[in-house]
Amino acid sequence: METAVHKKKSAAERKPWLMRVGIGLFTAGMVAVVVVFLLFAAGYSELPVWLSAFAGVITPLGLGLGLLALIREHRQA
Repeated sequence: METAVHKKKSAAERKPWLMRVGIGLFTAGMVAVVVVFLLFAAGYSELPVWLSAFAGVITPLGLGLGLLALIREHRQA
C-alpha cells in the first residue's frame, strides 16, 4: 500500500503578484496613516502634504488591488 505524498506550496508561493503588491501598498499606507495621527497628536499642525496624500491614496489603492486580486483568483478557480 503506497501513500501519495503531495507537496503543498507555502502560502507565499501561491499568492499572486497582484495580491502581494496590494498587501505591500496597503501596509505602507497604514503606516503613513499612523504617522499622520501620531504627528497630529504630538501637536504638529503643519503636516507635509505629501504624507497626507500618501496616506489617503496608497491605502485605498492597496485595498483595491487586493480585492481585485481576490476577484481574479476566484474567477480562475
